[in-house]
Amino acid sequence: MAYVSPQGEFNRDTNYITTRITADGRDGFPVEPGRYRLIVARACPWANRAIIVRRLLGLEDALSIGYCGPTHDARSWTFDLDPGGVDPVLQIPRLQDAYFKRDPNYPKGITVPAIVDVPTGAVVTNDFAQITLDFSTEWTAYHRAGAPQLYPEPLRDEIDDVARRIYTEINNGVYRCGFAGSQQAYDAAYDRLFTALDWVSERLSAQRYLVGDTLTEADVRLFTTLARFDPVYHGHFKCNRSKLSEMPALWAYARDLFQTPGFGDTIDFDQIKKHYYVVHKDINPTQIVPKGPDLSGWNTPHGREVLGGRPFGDGTPPV
Repeated sequence: MAYVSPQGEFNRDTNYITTRITADGRDGFPVEPGRYRLIVARACPWANRAIIVRRLLGLEDALSIGYCGPTHDARSWTFDLDPGGVDPVLQIPRLQDAYFKRDPNYPKGITVPAIVDVPTGAVVTNDFAQITLDFSTEWTAYHRAGAPQLYPEPLRDEIDDVARRIYTEINNGVYRCGFAGSQQAYDAAYDRLFTALDWVSERLSAQRYLVGDTLTEADVRLFTTLARFDPVYHGHFKCNRSKLSEMPALWAYARDLFQTPGFGDTIDFDQIKKHYYVVHKDINPTQIVPKGPDLSGWNTPHGREVLGGRPFGDGTPPV
């Protein structure tokens, strides 16, 4: 499977299954504890968002989770971490099977995160951006006591604006560099990415979190890219003006989040490296996974407390 874009600039396919699971069930899928299964891979930044938000909000008892392995073939993510290579709830070896339950002729990529309706075995949605917002706004009846407000109504416009720029310029920006098919496309992508990283660095030099004085959806979305920056994007995707560890404000911010319950405990650096270096064979034909870099600095003091802020607002950390 080829990932590098032959026409030069990489453009992500954003046609997702946009059915929503809501409190009122308006799309035919009401929020019900135990009915759905969230399928993720620890390696994937888009899925990592859902893992974090589910944990922060305490949805573990309402929404089960299944983990795919760090690699996949041209067809599908697989459940190779489970005994017999089969998800113990869905009883399928490949996530593709749940997509085909929804549409036998499903024409798009088999992506994570995906939420599956357990009774039918069919994917309900793989719209990763909406999934986490709906966790905050539609699953409120099943939030834990002390759950943070990740998408508070008074700040939603600002969160949306910041998150939109983070997505186009940073989350997707690293892929625009890595999957560029021409020097011109790569150079343009590189400049866009580091312009945006300089913007968030400046913003975070004066405030602890991206929007307001507590953790929000915007922080979740930036964190999953920052966590992968030095292990993967700096080398594998040639995003190499600076390492994250060489950008003082961003590095301190990333460590602050990493050391916050619900963030760093969702990260598996070995799976992250294996995914990118093994799966992207057109970028790394040998599929050799690098031993480095040294990641021991993630748990060093970050000093961000001096900026104030309350990670969970009036709430409490997940246990």
